[in-house]
Amino acid sequence: MDKKTIAVFGTGRARAGDEAYELAYELGRTLAQAGFAVANGGYGGTMLACAKGAAEAGGEVTGVTCSAFGGGRANEYVSREIVTKSLEERLDMLIGLGEGYVVLPGGTGTLLELAKVWELKNKGFFSADKPIILLGEFWKPLVGLVSRDDPDGSSCVQQVSEPKEAVEILRRSA
Repeated sequence: MDKKTIAVFGTGRARAGDEAYELAYELGRTLAQAGFAVANGGYGGTMLACAKGAAEAGGEVTGVTCSAFGGGRANEYVSREIVTKSLEERLDMLIGLGEGYVVLPGGTGTLLELAKVWELKNKGFFSADKPIILLGEFWKPLVGLVSRDDPDGSSCVQQVSEPKEAVEILRRSA
């Protein structure tokens, strides 16, 4: 893939009609229309929604799946599947593929993904041109909590309400 790849993290539990699902679909579509490729976990929920939005807009989608999950296959909108052996390898692959990160609402898996990219950037392992974007209001309380202990750490993430705002940040970082 020669397009800039954006790694998107989010919940596998969202269903069509849920706010997070619709937000992910719109994000995927908007990213693809702007010329970005998408990488995500490749399964259901917001991963499927984002992949569907990107694929329907003619975009490229890489799904990074994990054989430790019991053989689940990537969703039908993934154009390239990378199968990893462990959760750690899966996360490292997604981080390595990403030239920017967008984080949707999610549970502990999404929290793990956010925490790792946030800490890598906070400690200077990522350059300033690798944005971490929190889409929607979901993570706002967490950013506030972290800021109480590490005020400078919150400067590593950007919070936006709409997919088009995320894309504008990603375009500026290109």
